[in-house]
Amino acid sequence: MLLLFVCLILGVLVARFAKPPAGIVAAINWWVINVALPALVLDLIPKVKFDPQLWFPVAAMVLTFGGAWLLFGLLGPRLGWSRQRTGALILVCGLGNTSFMGYPLMQALHGQQGLALAVVADQLGAFPLLASAGIVVASIYAGRKPEPVLILRRIATFPAFVALIVGIVAGACGGWPELLHGVFAPIGTTLTPLALFSVGLQFKFHPGNRQLGAASWGLAWKLLLAPLLCWAMGVAAGVGGLVLTVGVLQAAMAPMVSAAILADEYELEPVLANTVLGAGIVLSLLTIPLGNLWLG
Repeated sequence: MLLLFVCLILGVLVARFAKPPAGIVAAINWWVINVALPALVLDLIPKVKFDPQLWFPVAAMVLTFGGAWLLFGLLGPRLGWSRQRTGALILVCGLGNTSFMGYPLMQALHGQQGLALAVVADQLGAFPLLASAGIVVASIYAGRKPEPVLILRRIATFPAFVALIVGIVAGACGGWPELLHGVFAPIGTTLTPLALFSVGLQFKFHPGNRQLGAASWGLAWKLLLAPLLCWAMGVAAGVGGLVLTVGVLQAAMAPMVSAAILADEYELEPVLANTVLGAGIVLSLLTIPLGNLWLG
């Protein structure tokens, strides 16, 4: 946990005082997404023992996004929100930061087993939702037409998703030789410090009176109501142990950085999206450990 705080704060301080070179965030994110994340997936997925309860972390991601769409789709018109504001909240409060923050937090709290389950929730739940339903929502609320071919191509060519398929095949064949494990593991370990450093570099928090009400609704859903609903669903279905804990905590994770970028790309009130993102990151560093204690 100390490593997470240090890397995050270091990123904030560097962005504020050190004047880092232009393009450093894009370069770090490229390494994390295209090299470190696939290597981590290749290292961990063959070790995951697929049991019937693994549906839960994926279903928790679907419930979080679907619930946000339903809640803010109904709430927006009643509170006089613009379509852009409603779309922004669905994206940033329906999709969690299950990789950049979820991986290191789950590893810090529950070791390699927790990290492996976090990968399942992220790669089979959060990422496909971002690349499919997320783009559909962004298009609808921005007044554009979704392109199914582009959505499918985005999913099929995402490096970590390809690594997930390869890792599942490798696991079915008995796993990797120790030689390859010695390659994938060290590369994968670069994800935690670089991801949190990148989040710190991008940290923005510009609350205004016009954003506070909507941001409060969004964070209440993302950090409290959604994980509670996921916990209730898991308990009712008989899910328990580490699968339940990691699934609920991934649902409670801070808003996704990529979702805020998508909101910006589709002009869905980017100021609000970044306010919710920044506040969510800070609050989740408190709520995730507290939620972990509550779950036992």
